[in-house]
Amino acid sequence: MLKDSSILVTGGTGSFGKKFVATVLNKYPTVRRLVVFSRDELKQFEMTEEFPECKFPAIRYFIGDVRDKDRLKRALEGVDTVIHAAALKQVPAAEYNPFECIKTNVIGAQNLIESILDTPSIRNVVALSTDKAAAPINLYGATKLCSDKLFVAANNMKGHRDVKFSVVRYGNVMGSRGSVIPFFLQRRQTGVLPITHPDMTRFNITLEEGVAMVIRALDCALGGEIFVPRIPSYKITDLAEAIGPDCEKPVVGIRPGEKLHEEMITLSDNLTTLETKDNYIIVPQTADRDVTFERFGKHHGAKPTPYGFRYSSGKNADWLSVSQIRNLIRQHVDSNFSVNGSAYDSQKM
Repeated sequence: MLKDSSILVTGGTGSFGKKFVATVLNKYPTVRRLVVFSRDELKQFEMTEEFPECKFPAIRYFIGDVRDKDRLKRALEGVDTVIHAAALKQVPAAEYNPFECIKTNVIGAQNLIESILDTPSIRNVVALSTDKAAAPINLYGATKLCSDKLFVAANNMKGHRDVKFSVVRYGNVMGSRGSVIPFFLQRRQTGVLPITHPDMTRFNITLEEGVAMVIRALDCALGGEIFVPRIPSYKITDLAEAIGPDCEKPVVGIRPGEKLHEEMITLSDNLTTLETKDNYIIVPQTADRDVTFERFGKHHGAKPTPYGFRYSSGKNADWLSVSQIRNLIRQHVDSNFSVNGSAYDSQKM
């Protein structure tokens, strides 16, 4: 799918963006153009040190913000594939600065959609979502649910254009910036790992798995699907035990806007959800549900989920043990984190 493609990645300097770029450059060496679109010049400079244009002639670094439609239109010229990973995603920051989150996650999404519809060369679009978009209780989740709806509905706006829009929704990415694993790794040296609630659970996916899911969506989407991978859960207490078995683990309480368990498919989604061996697919809601189900089911080799199905981290059939969590961190989390100016090695667990 990506061979000889011209690709733009919004939020291209983030955790997902960097891994996606590395994967494309490694697996698809004939990619024609790979545009890293982001607003952080320092992160772009740091990324050029790892992926210099002299070594990777297809790569381009494009400073811009999804809030700026004119800049998006310029960056999209000649592009045929778009991955939308730009977002404001820190829950407390979104609660304190709500409209800033809306301007990036909702208005920015619509700016991108409208710019894509004005760019005839684009054929395939995948937007990244989050488990927090299912039955959201915080503003970040609400903006991502809105973004999901915009990208799904874009398939109704395209007219005769040969372009398809789909969404990939997954849980907490292991080791991503601002997530609990780097936080626990940094706090381990203090001897105290704060636990929000002893019963809290979370989904878990590695960056590599997230990138693979997006590439599969690019390859197989009809347009309008929300793809949800089958992934394991972990207990927050098991995560703390894996990282700091000798640490104190005081319970500090759930933060505002935080759930005890995360959902990726709600009970209300059940009637429009298909399943395959590897993932679930929430299909677009249409007046003739049976026709839609038959079309998407046949295309993906999928069947409807059982009546009453919901996909929650607390009711998952697949759980990570303490030793599995520890091994995954060693394999997939960046080995060094800065702690008070000095490096801390995640391998020394």
